[in-house]
Amino acid sequence: MRALVVGPGAEGRFAEVPEPAPGPGRALVEVRHASVNFSDLRHMGRLPEGTVLGYDAAGVVLRAAADGTGPREGARVAAFGAGAWAERAAFDTGSIAVVPDEVDLVRAAALPMAGLTALRSLRAAGPARGSRVLVTGASGAVGRLAVQLARRAGAHVIASVSRPERAARLAAGLEAPVEVVVGLDGVEPVDVVIETVGGPALVAAWALLKPGGNLQSVGWASGRPAVFPPNSTFSLGRARSLNSFGDVTAPADDLAHLLALVAAGDISLEIGLNGSWEDLDGAKTAQLGGSLTGKVVLAVGRTP
Repeated sequence: MRALVVGPGAEGRFAEVPEPAPGPGRALVEVRHASVNFSDLRHMGRLPEGTVLGYDAAGVVLRAAADGTGPREGARVAAFGAGAWAERAAFDTGSIAVVPDEVDLVRAAALPMAGLTALRSLRAAGPARGSRVLVTGASGAVGRLAVQLARRAGAHVIASVSRPERAARLAAGLEAPVEVVVGLDGVEPVDVVIETVGGPALVAAWALLKPGGNLQSVGWASGRPAVFPPNSTFSLGRARSLNSFGDVTAPADDLAHLLALVAAGDISLEIGLNGSWEDLDGAKTAQLGGSLTGKVVLAVGRTP
C-alpha cells in the first residue's frame, strides 16, 4: 500500500509499505483524511528513514479488532496513533472513536492531537470555573480549542495572538465572549496559562501567573529559547507550577467526548487548508509559513 514516509534528508516522500497486520485490540482503518500537525513536520528528522508519518486520521473500519473491542466493521471513525499518513493503518481500539453522523471526516481528522492536547492540559491545570485562563497562540489549532473549552467550563478567557488580523479573525469566529489581545502587554495576572508558543512568550506568561497558579507548556511554535531572568521563578505566597504536557494515552473516551461537542455545535474547528496528500510540499509550506490559521487536512488517496 501507499504511504508518506520519512525520506532521505528528513523529507516526506511516498513509498510502498507492507499492509498493516493488526493483532488483538487493534482495528484496521481505511484512512480517508489525515491532518498535519506542526510537530509532524518540524520533528520529521528525528524519525528513522522509512517511518510512516502522521498521527491524526479519519476513515472507515475495514476490519474490527479480533478480540471484539472497539468499533464495528464499516464504522466511520477518528483515530490517533503513529503511522496515520497511509492508505490503511492499524490503531489500538483505545485510540479510536466513532464519528457522529453530524460530523464530516474532514473535521474529524482535524481533531485528535489538537483536541486532546487542549482538553487534557486544561484538565491537568485544575478547575476552570471562575478562574482567569490565558491561552497563548490562541489562533492556532490547540489554542483555539483551548479557548472554547475553557470558556465552556466557566472560565474568563484571555486569548493572546501575535497579530491584529488574527485577533479580529478569532473574535469573529467565536460565539462565546472572550477577551482577545495582541501580545501580552497589559494583561492582568491569571490563574492558568495554556502556553503554545514557547520562547519569550513562555517567560512573559510565567510572569503573569498568580501565586498558586499553573502553566501548562504544550507547544513551542516559536522555535526560540526561553530565557528566564534571575530570580524570576521565585515569588511570595503559594507555589506556582510549570508543567510540560504530552499525555495522549488511551484517548478514545476523550476523543468521543470532543466529537460529541463538535456534533452539538458546542466547539468548532477551523480548517485552513483542505487539500490532497499528493501536495505534501504545499501543505508543509502552508503549515510552517506562519500565515495560515486553522488545521491542514489532506485527503488520502483521493481528491478532496
